[in-house]
This record gives sequence, structure tokens and C-alpha cells, in this order.
Amino acid sequence: MTLRPHLRRPPASAVPRSEQEPGGSRVHVVHRIGAVVVAAVIAVFGLLGFAGGLDFFSTEGEEILGLSSNGLLSTISVVTAVVLVVAALRGPRTASTVMIVVGVLFLVSALANLAVLETEFNLLAFGISNVVFSVVAGFLLLMLGAYGRVSGNLPPDSPYARRVEADPDPADEYPSTPAEFAAERAMRAAEIAVVQHTANADQRRRVEAMAAVHTRSDRRRVWMSFDGGPRS
Repeated sequence: MTLRPHLRRPPASAVPRSEQEPGGSRVHVVHRIGAVVVAAVIAVFGLLGFAGGLDFFSTEGEEILGLSSNGLLSTISVVTAVVLVVAALRGPRTASTVMIVVGVLFLVSALANLAVLETEFNLLAFGISNVVFSVVAGFLLLMLGAYGRVSGNLPPDSPYARRVEADPDPADEYPSTPAEFAAERAMRAAEIAVVQHTANADQRRRVEAMAAVHTRSDRRRVWMSFDGGPRS
């Protein structure tokens, strides 16, 4: 006889929300919509730069929507917008991760370009307004990407919140009397004997009967029923 372990189906509350409601929670909506909105703003800035026929590597740049820009910065802006939109289309988790990464890059860019303002190394034609915009956009992307995902107190509908699973062996499942402890030891010995093909007829009969139930207390009850002893 071969023992087949019983695999319990986790309750619905133990299944991650992201599997039960793909893309439907408030957190997922914020990630996707946030990525698209930020992408739209960046794309408009980049496309207006293209429309203005800006020099690609000009270090002085021309004003677009109150920001300084050149052809290179316009190209980077459009590419960044495309990346954000593609991430939003691929899924909320991807959008969240990409927004966090792009947000960090915006902040790094702000610091790096602040150091080269009004120099020949200002390849993106940054002005102080660009630095301010990069900082604001960077923090906005970080907040949107981390919303409902990175926090010590995640919102109830967050698919990233770790659910507390029910204890598979609650307190009342454990033996509490000498007879029950003795039954537990005998059960384990019988199951080992069955696996090793050394069980006697009584052990095989009891193990077969226990296979019909699943909880620890029920298995113990079935075992003790063969002895005519008290039931838990």
C-alpha cells in the first residue's frame, strides 16, 4: 500500500489578491494610470522639441513648455514615455517597477546635470527649471511606483500585502490527554511501518481508515476509535 499525502487547498483568503483580482485593485489602477499620465506629459515635451527642429547636441537649448531642451533630450523624453506606456500595458507590477527605476534615474539626472549647468558637458541642455522638473517628476514616479507596495502599513486592497494564513494546526488539533499523546505516537509508528512495508494487519487497517479524513484531530479520532477509547 502507498501513502498519498493530502495537499490542502488554501482558503480564498490565503490566495494572493494579485491572483484573485489581476489588475483590478486600486493599487494596480494607480500604477497603470500613473505610468500613462507621466508618460503623456513627458511625450508632449519630447514631441514639441521634435516639432521645433532643435539642434541635437546643442548645450544651450531652446525653451519648450518652460524647460530648456535640445534634440537629444527630446529623444530621451519620447523613449522614456514609450517605456512607461509599454510597462503599463504589460501589467501593474511591471509599471510599478519601471516607475521606481525611472524615478531614481530622474533624480540622478537632476543631480548630474546640476553639476554641469552652463558648461560644455551640458549635453542635455539642462537649465535650472529642468533640474527642478526632474526632481519633482522623479519623486512623483517613486511615489506612484511604490504606492501600495513599499510601506510598513500597506492598504487593505494592496496585492503586495502579505496575508496572514490560518494556522493549519490550531490549538485544538494538538493532543491534550495521555491517551491522545499515546495515539499520536502509535499513528506515526504505524505510518512509518506502512511505508517500510513492515506494518501488521491492524496498522494497515487503521492507516487506511485515517486516509479518509484530513485534520489532525480527525485522524487521531479515527485511530482511537479502533481502541474503543475516548474521542477528542
